[in-house]
Amino acid sequence: MALSGEHDLGGLLDDLETASKLPAKRRQTSIKPTVEKVKSALYDSGALPDELARLVELVTLRNNLDQASLGAIVRNLYPSRKVDDEAVLRVVGALGHGHLKPNLALQAHLLRWLVMVYHLLENPAVLSQLYGVLFNLLDTAAIRPQLCHLLALITRRKHVRPFRIQSILGLSRQTGSDPHLTGLLRVFKNYYPEIIVGDVTKGRAATFKHPDPEWRERVGKIQEQQVQNQGDGGTRNGFAVQHALDRKIKGGNASLFPPVHTQYAQETSVTLEEIDKVDDLVGNLENIELPTQLVAIMADPLLQKLLLLRPDAEAYSRIGNWLMACMGDVTSGDADFSLFLDMLDVVHDYVTSTKTLPLLLQSFFRRFFDFWNGVDRRDIVLETLSYTPLRDFAELYEQLFRPLERSMMDNTVASQLSLLKFYTLLLRRWTIVMQSRNRTETLSGSSIADLVGHVNKLTLTLTQNSPSAATHLTILDFYECTTILVSQPSLLQYVEITIPSALIVYRLQFGQSLVVLSRLYGILAQYKKAWEAVMAPSSLRQLLLRERQQITAFNGWLMDLCNCIWRGRAFGTSDLNAQGCRIPPSLEPVLDAYVREVDSELSLGTIFDLSHSPLMCLQSISFVRELEDAEVDRSPDELRTRHAGPVTHASLVQLADRGGLELSWQEYRLGVLRHLESNGFKGIPDLMYNTMKNLMKQGRGGKGQSR
Repeated sequence: MALSGEHDLGGLLDDLETASKLPAKRRQTSIKPTVEKVKSALYDSGALPDELARLVELVTLRNNLDQASLGAIVRNLYPSRKVDDEAVLRVVGALGHGHLKPNLALQAHLLRWLVMVYHLLENPAVLSQLYGVLFNLLDTAAIRPQLCHLLALITRRKHVRPFRIQSILGLSRQTGSDPHLTGLLRVFKNYYPEIIVGDVTKGRAATFKHPDPEWRERVGKIQEQQVQNQGDGGTRNGFAVQHALDRKIKGGNASLFPPVHTQYAQETSVTLEEIDKVDDLVGNLENIELPTQLVAIMADPLLQKLLLLRPDAEAYSRIGNWLMACMGDVTSGDADFSLFLDMLDVVHDYVTSTKTLPLLLQSFFRRFFDFWNGVDRRDIVLETLSYTPLRDFAELYEQLFRPLERSMMDNTVASQLSLLKFYTLLLRRWTIVMQSRNRTETLSGSSIADLVGHVNKLTLTLTQNSPSAATHLTILDFYECTTILVSQPSLLQYVEITIPSALIVYRLQFGQSLVVLSRLYGILAQYKKAWEAVMAPSSLRQLLLRERQQITAFNGWLMDLCNCIWRGRAFGTSDLNAQGCRIPPSLEPVLDAYVREVDSELSLGTIFDLSHSPLMCLQSISFVRELEDAEVDRSPDELRTRHAGPVTHASLVQLADRGGLELSWQEYRLGVLRHLESNGFKGIPDLMYNTMKNLMKQGRGGKGQSR
């Protein structure tokens, strides 16, 4: 049975260390079962830093354990966290010839292990500092293949020196063009192609592939599990080039793009490949030569930083040309479209890391929409486009968003919801941009209004095609984003207020969800505050023409909603600005007659108030029940009857006369508002307290007449 956990492995290590000090003949039991348990424990959970240090010390010092056991431990040496410098130094110190050093076969295993954990090193620079030590071991044939692989991983421009080139050439001649030496020489030539010439690198060369993909997959799962358990995720070094060999080890779609490589560099040049930390980048920012294949920016964080700090129009033009050429290969059939879809993942990673969608990628997507089916990688495409910079919406729509809609809209609710979520995310990004800019007046505030106007049409279509609560909540997500902009005075100076469509408001008002109703009322309350702020004498701007045209309609909504739930005059038009929820006047008496036929005590004006509304009647009567229960707890014999519901002004008077709860009509309605707020439905009280004049005067929790 496999053992795992820190305690189990620690006890097994104690047994191993004890056995390593005794010759095999003096041990009372065989050590092999213990080694098998250690292998199982390592395979299951890996080794923590302290355990890894003990294991490395065990395999690098001469002891009495047999070579098969030591080799098995090294092959299963899975680190569960980053590998620290001490472990690396111990391994490198164990290399070479000497009586106290491990045999050469075990040294080869240790070098192979360093290759496999290279991407997990806590400080990769430690191997760079040991470059000379490692290089001088190349004449040891037994460990040369693994040593060349490790050197190929850690070689940087600063390591390539003429004496090392001569040394490798000499060894290559002696060994008959060893493919591992030839492969290392090719790495050297990448840095100095003008020095290494001739046929010396044209022979058979090692490719330096990962020694054990299954081992890599297993250690990845162990590390991932450790991150989930500890909440301590590692981050990629953003101030070092993601080298080609690194990319092969890490895998992923990054290999679809060429690696960072600077050809024709001179000895005095500063290349990206030499940069290993932030100080190097800052100190050489103006002198760094751009790599040969600039499209490597899609997968390399250091190149991304360089072009962000030092923009270059020609560089972006070259990147755009590469992407357009790739697009041409796909359209002509020379390249598989599935590979191109994989490239989208890398483009997405680039855009999300740089938080911008440059013009070259906007052009790329315009071409992409010509042959995209609107389904493959839809979420990736939409999230990437959500980083589109804030500029004139009409221009963006014609150039980018209209082709997007044409590609993905297939007359299904799913595609319409995806598009709405995209516009919601786009508005959130634009809001963040506006909040972070010091000079907000330079932004196109009308673009927000144009975006909201465009989405108004989409939301209206959605309410017709999918009148569900889930769809309504998705719609409200968008309009809540608009209230974030209009509720901030610094942004309201430059952002044009644009309200939802009237039909949207009335459809949601008469929907099937109290959550939807509460969120709708909360949004309208925020809009009302924004109108008041713009119209205040202290406002820094005046109402725009389009805003003036919306005020009458907005005031009509407020009057209609208050008439429905507060005044008991649903669908009435006698009040100033009231629109009767826009039902035809001829329909009102017909509806009223139907309501009275169903229940003679009801009327059309009251069926949507706090007591009778299908969405709020449960909350209203629950408030009364809580009061009655509290009264029973205080005086069990005082309450002789309970309210049957629904509550009206007249029923409260009759209730008190029959020995029930004494509660005035105004206290009841204010109490229902407080009850709604305490249960999370804050939007309804917000709108009432910001709209009804009497409620404004007395404030939340106040008592008084409000009609």
